[in-house]
Amino acid sequence: MRTRFATLPKDILHEQANQGHTILEKIDAYSDVSFAVVLLTPDDEGCVKGGHPQPRVRQNVLLELGFFIGRLGREKVCALKRGDPEIPSDYLGVIWHSMNVGDWKSALCRELDAMGFEIDWKKAMQA
Repeated sequence: MRTRFATLPKDILHEQANQGHTILEKIDAYSDVSFAVVLLTPDDEGCVKGGHPQPRVRQNVLLELGFFIGRLGREKVCALKRGDPEIPSDYLGVIWHSMNVGDWKSALCRELDAMGFEIDWKKAMQA
């Protein structure tokens, strides 16, 4: 059975009220979703002791990625990677989609389509 949306509903966490929650409580409160998209962006720097700082994904984003993988399963989580941030070795075998190339929208839509969402490809590519 396919889920049809003219426009996919979305919960963007930083746009939701905090209500005194910690970030994990807020994620849990908004985690009743069918699919999650996590943005892996080089917003932080880190290195092994004595090494040179390298761009990396913020640690809280990795925790949130793991939360949604555990909650929904890997097949219902799409990671979009921008730039070349360091990715933890435990996650290196998992496929993500690059935001550096122009086809990230179609890659995301293919993932949603595979999960049973009906995609209006024309609208998606224009967004």
